[in-house]
Amino acid sequence: MTDALTVAISPCPNDTFIFAAWILGRIPERLERPVRFVWADVEELNQAAAEERYDVVKMSAAASLGLTQTYTVLDSGAAFGKGAGPKLVVRPGAPKAPKTVAVPGLGTTAYTVLRAALPTGFTAVPMLFSDIVDAVRQGEVDAGLVIHETALVYERYGLELRMDLGAWWKEQGEEAPIPLGVIAARTALPKAERDAITESIRSSILHARAHREDIWPLVRTLAQEMDDETLERHIAAYVDDLSVDMSGAGRCALKRLSQLASGASIG
Repeated sequence: MTDALTVAISPCPNDTFIFAAWILGRIPERLERPVRFVWADVEELNQAAAEERYDVVKMSAAASLGLTQTYTVLDSGAAFGKGAGPKLVVRPGAPKAPKTVAVPGLGTTAYTVLRAALPTGFTAVPMLFSDIVDAVRQGEVDAGLVIHETALVYERYGLELRMDLGAWWKEQGEEAPIPLGVIAARTALPKAERDAITESIRSSILHARAHREDIWPLVRTLAQEMDDETLERHIAAYVDDLSVDMSGAGRCALKRLSQLASGASIG
């Protein structure tokens, strides 16, 4: 029996929206072997990519920078934030300079950008992104770096915005949007198969755009925040034409992120 192609993504709305039509069998099959989908938290996916556990994997854009020998970033499926991005949130009355910050993983793009945007000393406390809001509310940390759909509804939990990293990125004079997550395939896969994967993702996005009602139940089922308005805002913020084809602008954004991660100024 032919081994299945393993595709690992997060359950966040943009990933589910992008891959739903493929998962549900709504697009033509382009691959010559079966496909098995796996869901995991973004930092778990970053670690899985480092260990080459999956053939195709969603990973933080920052994590992909160190895995260029083993994974090839695909032109489709990425999430970019145009003026939107991870948000640093606090309880009302929290210290101006947080000493402890809950982050969704040390390999995430969110944490990479935060280190540049908030250079004063703080201790990062890694945890599941879904646990960050409660950690901030309960005073376990001074601040939290929220991502995915929760970044759009932090006020719902009585929290205040301290810094919008998407806005900070734009303030540095960047025309390219902030690259948050990418889809990468093992470089060892045949190029023809990598191309077929890229085309499958692209077709899946286009189907979702044209037949939203067809894929919406899956998006809602896997989301952290369940209301349709929040899910729509999340998808609008992170799934756009660059997700269909990142083109030169997307590659430029990844280069800028690489400079930031290495400590170079992006201004």
